[in-house]
Amino acid sequence: MTKKSKTVKGAGSSTIITNRKARFDFFIEEKMEAGVVLEGWEVKSLRAGKVQLVDSYVILKNREAYMLGTQITPLPTASTHITPDPSRTRKLLLHRNQLSNLIGAVERKGYTLVALSLYWKKGKVKAEIGVGKGKQSHDKRQVEKDRDWQREKRRILKDH
Repeated sequence: MTKKSKTVKGAGSSTIITNRKARFDFFIEEKMEAGVVLEGWEVKSLRAGKVQLVDSYVILKNREAYMLGTQITPLPTASTHITPDPSRTRKLLLHRNQLSNLIGAVERKGYTLVALSLYWKKGKVKAEIGVGKGKQSHDKRQVEKDRDWQREKRRILKDH
C-alpha cells in the first residue's frame, strides 16, 4: 500500500508572496534562504495573504540580519491586548558562515540585500534573500529589449 503525500506538490503552492520589483531593480547574483522571526498575528496575516514585499530590504547590524520594509497588515480579528505594528523590523535566522558571506558581499561596493520572496517550508515561514547590484535605467531598458526580442523570436519560430 502506498502512502499519499500530505502536501500537494504544485508550482508555487507554498509561496506566500514574490517581490517581482526586486528582479527589475537589481541584478541578483546570489540567493539564500533565511528563517523569519514572527509574532502570532503575523503568521495569521501571512496565511490570509496580507503582506507586501515591494520595498523590503535586509540590513546587517551587530552580526545579525534584519528585514525592513515588509508590510504585514494585521487582520481585524487580531488580538486585542497587543497593538500590531505592520512595518516592524523582523529578525532573520541565518547560520554564522552565511552571515559572514553576506557581510563580505555588502562591504563590497554597490551590493545590496533584497527580500525576494516569502514561502512556507515544513510549517515555517522562510524568506529568500538575494545579493544584488542595482541596475541603472539603461540596464533596465536593455533587459526589456532582450525580453521583447526573445518573445518575438519565439513567435517567428512558432510560425515556421
